Amino acid sequence: MSELAIVEAFKGLPDARRAEGRRHDQAVGIALFTLAVSAGCQGFLSIGDWLESYQSELLELFKPKKDRLPSYSTIRRLLMELDYELYGKSLADFFQIEPLAGETVALDGKVLRGSYNLETGSNQAESHQAIQLVTVYIVERGLILPIQPVDKKSNEITALPPVLKELANRGVVFAFDALNTQKKLASRSLVQGTTI
Repeated sequence: MSELAIVEAFKGLPDARRAEGRRHDQAVGIALFTLAVSAGCQGFLSIGDWLESYQSELLELFKPKKDRLPSYSTIRRLLMELDYELYGKSLADFFQIEPLAGETVALDGKVLRGSYNLETGSNQAESHQAIQLVTVYIVERGLILPIQPVDKKSNEITALPPVLKELANRGVVFAFDALNTQKKLASRSLVQGTTI
C-alpha cells in the first residue's frame, strides 16, 4: 500500500530521536503538524484539540502503526529537533512553490524573537546570538519560499545576494525594505548579473 504524498514528502528528513524512543513515525508527525497549521492551529494545545476533533478521520487517512496518532507533545518534541531548512525545502517541494515571471518577490530579514541566549546560567542551551533569517515571500499568492538562515557572524545584507542570484533569471520583481536598498548591495548584485 502506498503512503500519503504528504508523508512521503517528509520521509527523507533526518530523525534525531534515539532509536528506542520512537513510537511514532516522524514523517507522520510532521505531516500532521503541517496539516494542523494549514487548518489554522496556532499553538500546540490547539494542535492537540485538532487531533482529537478529527481523530477517527486522521486514523483512517494515515493508518498509523498500532492505530494511534502522536500526541501534540510528541509532535512538539519532533519539532524541537527538526532541521527547519530541510523542512522548508521539503514543504516547498511538496507544494511545488516556485515564483512565476512577473510576480513580486518580497525579501526581508528578521530576528527570531526570544531566540538569543547570552547568559550561561541555564544548563538547557549554550550561549548564542539571536537567530536571523531571510524570508522570501511571493506577494500575489501569499506564499513563503524556503526560509534562508543567516550565518551567525553575518547579517541579512550578506545573505541576500545568493537568494537574488537564484531568483533573478525567473523574471520576478523584487521588493526590499530600506535596509536592503544600499548601493553596495545593488552594485554587487549588478556585477554578478542580477538586476534590481
